[in-house]
Amino acid sequence: MTKRSVSIMLAVVFVAAAAVVGSGRVINNEIPAPPVIGATIEDFTLPDAGGTDRALKSVKGKNGTVLLFISVQCPVSNAYNERMEKLAQDYKAKGINVIGVNSNATEDAGAVKNHAAEKNLSFVILKDSGNKLADKLGATRTPEAYLLDANNKLVYHGRIDNSQNPAQIESNDLRSAVDALLAGKPIEKTEAKAFGCTIKRA
Repeated sequence: MTKRSVSIMLAVVFVAAAAVVGSGRVINNEIPAPPVIGATIEDFTLPDAGGTDRALKSVKGKNGTVLLFISVQCPVSNAYNERMEKLAQDYKAKGINVIGVNSNATEDAGAVKNHAAEKNLSFVILKDSGNKLADKLGATRTPEAYLLDANNKLVYHGRIDNSQNPAQIESNDLRSAVDALLAGKPIEKTEAKAFGCTIKRA
């Protein structure tokens, strides 16, 4: 390969990179790192799928809150619909509220509302337009979970469990963390890498 060819290739790469940055898109190394375990998550307000503004303090559980970044179209997120709903039902009476968050720029509030109805998701789902909350929490996948204690301190971050296929679940990471929180015990695994579709940022 000649020096001229190398120069042309580098120029093309530079122009392409400049176009991405100039478009206002968040590229991987610009997504903030997630808060460290033990950090307090500040109150925030986002509209629900029906357009009503909801502050975290108004939807949080008295003993803790699970924030779940989810998607309408992602097959991995959809594979977890029943598990997410069961999680919400199982822990609601124990003072843990599950809150869904949709940060995908490609999925509007109407789609989020219809999807929740079709999939029988009863928990509150917030629409994070402009992916502000996703950026604040460093969320990159659907599904991706953040468990907060009663004082909004982050105590677990990552996957729901180890397998998209329910038959292959060997580690219920999120449930184990919630159970430990409710029992007042240390959470053995505070982080487990989330997997799924990338959040489609604005």
